Parts: sequence; C-alpha cells; structure tokens
Amino acid sequence: MPPSTVKTKKTPKTKSVLVLNGPNLNLLGAREPKLYGKETLAQINRRLEATARAAGVSLGCFQSNHEGVLVDRIQQAKRDGVGFIILNPAGYSYSSVAMRDALTGVQIPFIEVHLSNIHAREPWRAHTHFTAVAVGSVLGLGGRGYDLALDYAIARLKSR
Repeated sequence: MPPSTVKTKKTPKTKSVLVLNGPNLNLLGAREPKLYGKETLAQINRRLEATARAAGVSLGCFQSNHEGVLVDRIQQAKRDGVGFIILNPAGYSYSSVAMRDALTGVQIPFIEVHLSNIHAREPWRAHTHFTAVAVGSVLGLGGRGYDLALDYAIARLKSR
C-alpha cells in the first residue's frame, strides 16, 4: 500500500480509568452525612485525579442521575479504550440490568464501590446486579473505598 493510503488505528488508552457514579451521588456531603459522610463527590474526584496523575494514569470522572446516560457512558468507555472502571451504581445497584448488560458487553474490568456497608442496611440492599460480574467490591469505607479501588486499578493496568 502506498504510504498515503495506510490507515493507522487510534492507540487505545489502556492506562485510563473511568470513575462512574450513579444517581444522587452529586449530593454527597449534603445528603445524609451520617450515612454517606461529609466529603463531596468533587473532593473525592480531585483526590482520585491527583493519585492517578502521580501514577501516570489517565482518569475521567462521570456522574449522572439517568440510567440511559450511564449506559451510554459505559459504551463510550469501550470506544475510548478505557482500561478499567470504578463504579458506584448507587440506587441502580438493585434495578439496572441495562447497566450490568452494558458492562458485560464492553468487557472492561470494574470494581463496584459503595460508600456504606450495603449488607448492614435494609435486606433488599444486600444483593446488587453488579457484584457477580465485578472484579471485586469495596463496601462501607466511605470515600476511601474509591482510593482502594483506584490503587487496585492502577496496579492492574501497570501489570499489563
């Protein structure tokens, strides 16, 4: 093929992490602080971004209260070459088969994060649609759970 007709593929961002947050997490810091803590989502995101930058990993943060928007973002992550997802599905943990199907469809490894210990709350919270297909879960550690998930994601991405 002549050089002018050679097509190059976009290099995937395999060393990138997407932090995906579901409904009402935009209210962190103000919503039930005894249960979810006083730290805001913006504070958590800034801390995660600094950690990722120091490790040489690209990190994007996204939050939506709308299930279809979250499904679209999961599908976009595949096209973007995202290597790992940290997911707090929040209220969609118990109802979103669509998000679970999107995650299994894109085949991007992910960790499920919950600020509270969902097993110590109402019985219906103990089962989520995501745990069985996640690499792992972090529960009940507040905003620090995101840090643990990111540490794992960075180690996994760097070991590839």
